[in-house]
Amino acid sequence: MRYNALSVIKNGLRGNIDWTRAWRDPEPKPAYDVIVIGGGGHGLATAYYLAKNHGVKNVAVIEKGWLGGGNAGRNTTIVRSNYMMPGNREFYSFSLKLWEDLSHELNYNVMFSQRAHINLVFSPAQRDALARRYNTMLLDGDDGEWWDRDRLKKRVPHLNMDGRYPIEGAYVQPRAGTARHDAVNWGYARAADALGVDILQNTEVTGFVRKAGRIVGVETNRGEIRAEKIGMAVAGHTSTLAAKAGLGKLPIESHVLQAYVSEPLKPFLDAVVVFGVGHGHFYISQSDKGGLVFGGDLDMHNSYAQAGTLPRYTDVMGCAMNILPATGRIKLLRQWGGVMDMSMDGSPFIDRTEIPGLYLNAGWCYGGFKATPASGWCFAHTIARDEPHEANARLTLSRYREGRQIDETGGGPVPNHH
Repeated sequence: MRYNALSVIKNGLRGNIDWTRAWRDPEPKPAYDVIVIGGGGHGLATAYYLAKNHGVKNVAVIEKGWLGGGNAGRNTTIVRSNYMMPGNREFYSFSLKLWEDLSHELNYNVMFSQRAHINLVFSPAQRDALARRYNTMLLDGDDGEWWDRDRLKKRVPHLNMDGRYPIEGAYVQPRAGTARHDAVNWGYARAADALGVDILQNTEVTGFVRKAGRIVGVETNRGEIRAEKIGMAVAGHTSTLAAKAGLGKLPIESHVLQAYVSEPLKPFLDAVVVFGVGHGHFYISQSDKGGLVFGGDLDMHNSYAQAGTLPRYTDVMGCAMNILPATGRIKLLRQWGGVMDMSMDGSPFIDRTEIPGLYLNAGWCYGGFKATPASGWCFAHTIARDEPHEANARLTLSRYREGRQIDETGGGPVPNHH
């Protein structure tokens, strides 16, 4: 069924009894052309674009839990493309363009709201560093602008402009914003299913099937499933699953990244506000339900737990109070942690592996949600054609051996840095 205003009105008048299932719950087939491991946004988007862009419709998405139960449902929903380094810059710019038409593309409202991404500036040095980034964006055809104190105060009146760290202004990407994380997953799942993709929930991959040095299938808790090509998009669990496949040590570590949601409020913040680099790390927006959604740094220790720790909790709350003192009177509704796959240079890789038939999508660090459309598009292209799309041509595993890291923060390629 295609969603439109007429179908909503018609079903509303009939007690909503005629809606069909958004996607099927099929039994696994013995074999597929492609298996995508991971039923988050990246895996579902990959399956959708394999079917739509490349005509590969005999595809299975294998998810050990339920759709969106991992990082896809455990993030702060920010979408932006304010990256500077070659490799990241063109990739995230491409992703933002896909976001702008995604609801129409999927015939599903992903609630993408281009409410602006406001990056606060506290010092001349910080302004110079961000000026370079935003000028690079402008030269590449993206959007970005400087807001002085008066314009910033008018747009975000609750800001503490003259607190512990006086705010000089902000660099802003007006086209950036937020989307509804679970709606993105449901939209891709529904669209992929309509093209014939099998979505296998509660199906855990426990091993891989090999033949003549090639991976030709997976072992699961529901039996063996064969495929000519297998793609992995499992975020913080990449290392454990890659070890089962026989891959060597990957340039990633798994860390917990916490996020928080407040009780619902009346309209309080109509933009995404962030700051970092020497003054902490913090980002906040308000959801359509009214809750303030915010977060900060990693917990800075290796973990596969989907829960955080008190020190990071207090750090993030302190950052909130520094710039938005009014938040001190708001009650916290819930907290969660996502298992992040932090790469050595802070940038992702979408690539073939050294094992024939196995493809890898990992290393997303803080950028996984915003990358969802382009990640799926590029991973599908890489799997279908055995070569990268132009947007992920630099996002290779080989760059670590070749010494050409995509170091967005300027921190250097430091192993175990996180």
